[in-house]
Amino acid sequence: MTRRTDSRTWLVPALLGSAAALGASALYAATMTRRAERETPPVGSFLTVDGVRLHYLERGQGEPLVLIHGNGTLIQDFLVSGIVDDLAKRHRVIVFDRPGYGYSDRPRGFWTPRAHATLFQKALQQLGVTQAVVLGHSWGTLVAIALALQAPRLVRSLVLASGYYYPTLRADVILASPVAIPGIGDLLRHTVSPLAGRLMMPAMIKGLFAPAAIPERFARSFPTAMMLRPLQLRASAEDAAMMTPVTVELQAHYRDLNLPVVIITGGDDQIADVGRQSRRLHHDVPGSELVIVPGMGHMIHHLAPERVVAAVERASERIRPAA
Repeated sequence: MTRRTDSRTWLVPALLGSAAALGASALYAATMTRRAERETPPVGSFLTVDGVRLHYLERGQGEPLVLIHGNGTLIQDFLVSGIVDDLAKRHRVIVFDRPGYGYSDRPRGFWTPRAHATLFQKALQQLGVTQAVVLGHSWGTLVAIALALQAPRLVRSLVLASGYYYPTLRADVILASPVAIPGIGDLLRHTVSPLAGRLMMPAMIKGLFAPAAIPERFARSFPTAMMLRPLQLRASAEDAAMMTPVTVELQAHYRDLNLPVVIITGGDDQIADVGRQSRRLHHDVPGSELVIVPGMGHMIHHLAPERVVAAVERASERIRPAA
């Protein structure tokens, strides 16, 4: 009887304390989400495709150019880098918030690169785009490739920046998986995950740019708080969990890319190994061009924006090879 009584004396306070901590975390997450969205309102327009509300930005005139961001980021990733303003001098630049990022919806489902591609193909049709150059960064390269495979008449050339194309063992997939699981993941991302993410964010961002320094413009202007909202945390976790299986499927089709392809990457990218990823893709895609920028990390559009802009212009000028 004494043991049972003793267990109750600590169990009830422990449960109450845990509930109070989760409640405080939930309040913190909701408060920080509202603050992030108040400080970073939508910068573009909205359209609805198959019931999914997409946020997109459009700048400039000329040949259409579609920019597709990577995991965890949003439209501002390209805006802050400065490449949108530069490219808009010669192109009609269209930048999407991928589903679940920024201000785009993300209904429950399997958001593979091909699912993204289908959505963007229909969105571009609504915008009157019949042919475009497509640039993808990091996870966005998989979406760009899927779009080129599914809609070869729409995508006339590709620029693939800092991409992950072939399956490898990744610790981030294991770490992100719990947040992607319905139920437990919902609880985590509305309570402790935003707080944990805020603590880990400086090291994570440093790793994205390493070995180069974080540009002052990024540190000053990028809305990192938007990355910690519950929906965006789910999107990022789901995309991380998808990385290995989707590359297993897509890698079988890289040789089918019968269009101009420019591959650009930082020579010291610590997120996507240059030899295992970009060099290998260059070997597997006939006629592709490979640009390796020495000393640069994963965020190549921030670290060498002029090289990325030049890659876009070369891709735009190149002619599709004969079938």
